[in-house]
Order: sequence, then C-alpha cells, then structure tokens
Amino acid sequence: MDAKIRFPYRFFLITFFWSWVLWSPFVLGNFKIISISDKLLSFSTMPIIILGAFGPLAGALFALRKGQGDKGSTVKYLRSFLDLHLGWKGYIFPLVILGSSTFIAWFLPELFGEKRLPMLLPSVWVFVPYLLMMIFLGGGQEEFGWRGYALPLLEKRFGIWYANIILGVIWACWHLPLWFITGSSQTYMNFGGFILLLVGYSFIFSWIRKISGNRPFSGLYTHGVANAFMPLMPVLILQKDIPQQRFWIWVTLTLLIGISITIFRKENSITDNNEAKY
Repeated sequence: MDAKIRFPYRFFLITFFWSWVLWSPFVLGNFKIISISDKLLSFSTMPIIILGAFGPLAGALFALRKGQGDKGSTVKYLRSFLDLHLGWKGYIFPLVILGSSTFIAWFLPELFGEKRLPMLLPSVWVFVPYLLMMIFLGGGQEEFGWRGYALPLLEKRFGIWYANIILGVIWACWHLPLWFITGSSQTYMNFGGFILLLVGYSFIFSWIRKISGNRPFSGLYTHGVANAFMPLMPVLILQKDIPQQRFWIWVTLTLLIGISITIFRKENSITDNNEAKY
C-alpha cells in the first residue's frame, strides 16, 4: 500500500459526469418527468448508452491532461492500447474462464428441470464479429478508463484486494442509471448481485492484465469476451419479477473464481517496470 499515490478523484468525477449526463434524459423519461417519444426512444437509446460508456475514457483523458499538463501523456496513454501482444494466456484464459462460468450458469438449471434459454444471437457464426463489436462498442470501451487508467493507480495505493473491491463497487454504481432505462439488460438484474459480479470481474480482469504484461488492451478484450458470451449462453430471463437462478449462479461463480485467482496471486509482482506512470 502506497499512500503517496493519489486517489483518482478527477477520473471518477468526469467519468460519472459524462455518462450520467448522457443517460439522464432517458431516466427522466422513464419517471415521466420529461416526455420522450417512443420513436425517439427506439432509435436513440442504445447509441446514447454506447456513447455514455465512453465516460471512463473521457475521465482518463481529463485526469491525464490535468495531472501531467501536456499532450504527451495522453498520446502515450492512447498508444499503449495499440499493443496487442497479450500472449496466448491473455487471449485464451478469458475465453476459457468466462466461457466456462457462463456455460455452467446457463446449462446447470436444465439438470433440475429448467427449460433451456435459447441463444439470442442469430447464429453461432456471428460470435466473432459480435465479440469485436463488444470489445470496442459493447462494454470494452469502458476499459480505457477502468483497467487502462484507474486500476494501476488503485492497486499501487491499496494493493490488489482493496483496489479491486473499490473499483468493482464504483464500477457497479456507475451503471446505476441503466436500471431505469427501458431496454437495458440491467433492468432484469438484482443490483446487489451486480455489485458482486463486478467485484468478481475486477479480480479476474486485473489478473488477466497482469499475465498479459500489464498491457491495457487486455481490459478491452476481456470485457468484450465477458459481454459477448451473454447472448450466446443467456443467463438472464428477459422478464421482471421472476426468479433468476442462472443469474445468481453466474454471479456466485464469477465472484468465487475472482477470489480464488487473487488468493494465489503474488502482490509484489503486480506492477511491471515498463508500465506507464500516470
């Protein structure tokens, strides 16, 4: 733990501001505080949700510019995401770990009489292009900030346990407006369970970053993989006020995997000597 490393307040402030400002009209529309036409909702909701998910990138760029005072630091930061040399472990382990946990949560209830939830993708063959979309526009873009900027600072200050719990909880709270936007998958999730899920993800994503040589692109890739499996092997019944057994199996497995991985990590090997200093 290093108390000399400052907590990234600027990053979190701008991240929340960017995203919540963009998402707030739909929240207000949901509560009938403002009027939004159904036609406008139908074609604008998802693009605005996607744009709002660039809040962590906006937060990172703002914090870097304010902290360093020059363009060089932001250019160095952005260029770091072009390093795709994650190694075979960095590419394969997210597929194996997240694919297995999602498959178990999706399939296990069938052994106890539950009906299978059908795949939401039109074909299994679109998984690869869908994965690419998830990496850059379907959640992976959040990782410009979460793992690309905030995580190294938090881990240096608090260590891997506290850092990833803090980041996981903040990450979950950042999603909060989506519970009040029609059409978002969060409307079918329990928020407490979602917090546990993202804490588990935080532990896993942090480890994948480490075994990838602390390359920031690992966050985009791993987040994209996690989200791409959801329509391939659905763990949510898209109805409200019904039991979501698969969701809770998924949450529990993800958290247990994340905790288990972190127990066996060596904290003194978190930071690579070549990692960018912000």
